[in-house]
Amino acid sequence: MTVGRIIETPDCVAEGAAWLAESCPRMAHAMTLTGPLPLRRRPDGFAELLSAIVSQQVSVASANAIWARMRAAGLIGPRKILWASDDDLRAAGLSRQKIRYARELAKARIDFNGLRAAPDADVVAELTRVPGIGVWTAEIYAMFSLGRADVFAPGDLALQEAARVLYELPERPSERALRQMALAWSPWRSVAARVLWAYYRVAKDREGIR
Repeated sequence: MTVGRIIETPDCVAEGAAWLAESCPRMAHAMTLTGPLPLRRRPDGFAELLSAIVSQQVSVASANAIWARMRAAGLIGPRKILWASDDDLRAAGLSRQKIRYARELAKARIDFNGLRAAPDADVVAELTRVPGIGVWTAEIYAMFSLGRADVFAPGDLALQEAARVLYELPERPSERALRQMALAWSPWRSVAARVLWAYYRVAKDREGIR
């Protein structure tokens, strides 16, 4: 298997958005409300995965506040995580469970350079072997840090809620149902996620993703 399309510039996002708008009237409607979609590219590496762990099961505002404290304390590298005391990490805002996950990530020695050339499924498989990194975290990393164009994160609650509202569904779709629904947005599922997050911000007046 080979790596597919990589989203590198705003033009890549615009290309995917145009394809989605032509393919799906509801996507086209959403984009009339959201305007241009953000690139959302991030660096890859340890800090980004650690940041994703910080974001798990907390609000965007809380995640931003915790990450800011961790950056200020210099707690964003594997050695610093292993050397820090539990009290240091707790003072930054990490729960006991997330302290364990951060230490497991620091010990995992992931080949981040190798992930750049790995197929999407292999990226998810490699990352999810680390305790604390589930499919959602791995898919977010593949989308934003590796720029994969056709990855989606159906376990994301904001995506589920945005899909419910946009497609006028009777209830919020399950992760399995949304994963099936997203097949229609291939080969631009990462851009579809950007549409739904942007639409969530319009519909709910709050951010759904960091």
